[in-house]
Amino acid sequence: MEFLTEGITSITWQQAVMYVVGAVLIYLAIKKKLEPALLLPMGFGAILVNIPLSGAVTQTMEGIGEVPGILDWLFEVGIEASEAMPLLLFIGIGAMIDFGPLLKNPKLLFFGAGAQFGIFFTIMAATAMGFDLKDGASIGIIGAADGPTSILVSQVLDSNYVGPIAIAAYSYMALVPIIQPFAIKLVTTKKERAIKMEYEGKDIPQITKIFFPIVVTMVAGLVAPASIALVGCLMFGNLIRECGVLDSISETAQKVLSNLITLLLGITIASTMKAADFVQLSTVLIMLLGLVAFVFDTIAGVGLAKLMNLFSKKKINPMVGAAGISAFPMSARVVQKMGLEANNQNHLLMFAVGANVSGQIASVIAGGVILGLVPGMIL
Repeated sequence: MEFLTEGITSITWQQAVMYVVGAVLIYLAIKKKLEPALLLPMGFGAILVNIPLSGAVTQTMEGIGEVPGILDWLFEVGIEASEAMPLLLFIGIGAMIDFGPLLKNPKLLFFGAGAQFGIFFTIMAATAMGFDLKDGASIGIIGAADGPTSILVSQVLDSNYVGPIAIAAYSYMALVPIIQPFAIKLVTTKKERAIKMEYEGKDIPQITKIFFPIVVTMVAGLVAPASIALVGCLMFGNLIRECGVLDSISETAQKVLSNLITLLLGITIASTMKAADFVQLSTVLIMLLGLVAFVFDTIAGVGLAKLMNLFSKKKINPMVGAAGISAFPMSARVVQKMGLEANNQNHLLMFAVGANVSGQIASVIAGGVILGLVPGMIL
């Protein structure tokens, strides 16, 4: 009983805050069903690592010395030493993606590139607010709307804020159905949202789908060599999907591998959410900057679509540009829903999916570009 009392009285107010943060993440995962595979383990982990003298993290015990914690070990082996977990997850993500809608409408690639504007805008904003370049670049990558990329880039750059960046990235990915409609309506009219698009794409030969991930990997490797690990794993997963001779492995990558790595990644990242490091003003600023990145990505995508409409006979619904962020497939679903709300005959899903998967490619290339631009940080 004395030990229990001592444990309770040793809880700091920062640890109490982390219990609340963990509870909120668990609530969002279970009740709201927002990215449950990530937010649930992250929420539970946030509580776990902030229990006084928690054996889940490495600690020094009197008379024993340093005792390794399982979460710190997972972080060191799976993320810090090799970046293995995010890269393995990209294989699973690649196996899930069908690039067919993009190959049918190659111009949708522009939206994937355009919707990364928020990343670089946020890097400038973060550095202007006093973050150093490596932390500013790590914060900016939240705008990739791609959790694994955010984790990998912030870890490779040795950012001091891996935990807050991961929380921001995945939280805003989960909140895409709330954030994007707000941002889209800021810069579009109902008439623009009602623009109808007719899907005319032809079936893509299987050989094209097989060559696509190979070509993308080679081009990305030449243009942005630092992105090759990210792009290569993503495209390898897609090649498994499209080759036609590894169906069972493709299914395993899509389900078993992705789910397992996602769960481990979530609870492993929690090892960086220790109260003393997490409960700071910088965490609030990172969350705000992450929101700015998401909003500006969306606005940039919409703006690019409007610009293209000035030179195109067949008008593009500007909302398709907003789907150029990497939050696949949530962003495409948001655009489809908003299109139907503006015009009940307007089916934008295939266009939005094409832009969405182009955003997945663009986000990992953007991550590689940032690693290449920050001096001395090549993956």
